Amino acid sequence: MSAISGTAHAAGTLVLKHEIPARQPWSGIIRKGQVFRLIDTCGQQAVDTLFYRADDHAERYSAQDTLLNQGRAYISTGTRLVSNVGNVMLTVVADSCGRHDTSAGACSCESNTVRFGHHTKFEHACRENFAIEVARHGMTKRDIVPNINFFMNVPIAPNGDLVIDDGISAPGSYVEMVAEMDVLCVISNCPQINNPCNGFNPTPVGVEIYEPAAS
Repeated sequence: MSAISGTAHAAGTLVLKHEIPARQPWSGIIRKGQVFRLIDTCGQQAVDTLFYRADDHAERYSAQDTLLNQGRAYISTGTRLVSNVGNVMLTVVADSCGRHDTSAGACSCESNTVRFGHHTKFEHACRENFAIEVARHGMTKRDIVPNINFFMNVPIAPNGDLVIDDGISAPGSYVEMVAEMDVLCVISNCPQINNPCNGFNPTPVGVEIYEPAAS
């Protein structure tokens, strides 16, 4: 993680810039009012993401409440990311991709085995990344909840099934959120190689945090 200051942006001043390597986790604090930008550097990379209230991890992102609140299936510009107690955690203010999933969850060693065969049992997965990263903040795997899959293309079939399809995000695609409270962001830069969510080739992604410009 590298902290940088003095770089201009429409949203304000860049205070943090970091590249998450392919397959790896990351976590960081986003302060209320700051802009969080997530960049799909090479395109077609799923980025599994969780948010927790920074000073009380029992309050965390709720996929169910978020979808119920907005009345539509995907996350994009205007979506308010809602917590399990009904508070808005972040608001999506810009999105060059147009569709982000929050229904398909995170891959795990167990789900890989069921879906793709016993030979995948020991492949690293997002749930393991999450378990490693939340432990750094005093949490356990019991604190891992249904997540957002930024840049992941999950169409809903006519029969209601979720379909993991080829990614639609181009290299450099981004999504930006304004924090409505201090939040802990936990990311697994998805290592999945058995379905097309990453184009079968996991790649790095970028995270940036901006301090808003003075009004």
